[in-house]
Amino acid sequence: MATAVVFTPSPLLTVTIEAQPDGTAELHVHGGGQGVWIARMMSSLGCETRLAGPFGGESGEVLQPLIEREGIVPLAVPVPYPNGAYVHDRREGERSVVATHNPPTLERHDHDQLYDLALIEGLAADVVVLGGPDGEHVVEPDTYRRLAADLSAQNVPVVVDLSGDYLEAAVSGGVHLVKVSHEELLNDGRARSDDPDHLIEAAAKLREAGAANVVVSRAGEPALALLGDRAVSVQTPTFQRADHRGAGDSMTAGLAVGTASGLDLDQALILGAAAGTLNTTRHGLATGERELIERLRERVTLQDL
Repeated sequence: MATAVVFTPSPLLTVTIEAQPDGTAELHVHGGGQGVWIARMMSSLGCETRLAGPFGGESGEVLQPLIEREGIVPLAVPVPYPNGAYVHDRREGERSVVATHNPPTLERHDHDQLYDLALIEGLAADVVVLGGPDGEHVVEPDTYRRLAADLSAQNVPVVVDLSGDYLEAAVSGGVHLVKVSHEELLNDGRARSDDPDHLIEAAAKLREAGAANVVVSRAGEPALALLGDRAVSVQTPTFQRADHRGAGDSMTAGLAVGTASGLDLDQALILGAAAGTLNTTRHGLATGERELIERLRERVTLQDL
């Protein structure tokens, strides 16, 4: 079985209020945050997934068993402060924020312990995924540069799904694969427009900066990728969307599992695209059944640009 470590400096406790068919409210309590969502899909795809993150306070006590319930092994760094959390109301169809507790800045000792834990556990894994912080000032961007550099130097494939200064830092350390959305490229000023040529141009610059391969997701449009020097477009079926959130994290998870399993780049990209596409039909973030994702892979194709 393929093995993976997901680095997440800010796992969240999430509560979502849904409407049942009779109009009454239904509460869903889960682990959340980008790293947790990626790990959830990786576990669903049959990868033995460990999650390195800080856990503390009442929210942390609740969060750990929720993560374990999804087949993820928490690599917990105990901290003296609570994890971040949020409550969302989706009874009207769209998400409405009811309450948010932002994750805290990691104190120096806790940061160093988390870094060392992710590094040592990552050295024994088939892939390491660096998930972004869910909040400002949780960790410094340089943490990502150092971790990417240390793992890559030991020939551990590093997959990242980041933006802004965190993306720049991780890429400068050297990574196997970057997954980034076209909105993030535009917001960061890396792409001149959403024209495919400009997005490929931005991906090429990320390669020059230290990313061996780059995948650019484009919401409802075909994803683009630079697999080495080869540019491709990803053709997937189009489905009616239940919730777009989590599709990008599902794609990252599929790319990481494909990498850990030894698939070639084409097949890893196809797996990632299938996982992301199927997730759009569901209300759960980064959820999906492995068998159905595997069947959907047969309808995903790559087109050389």
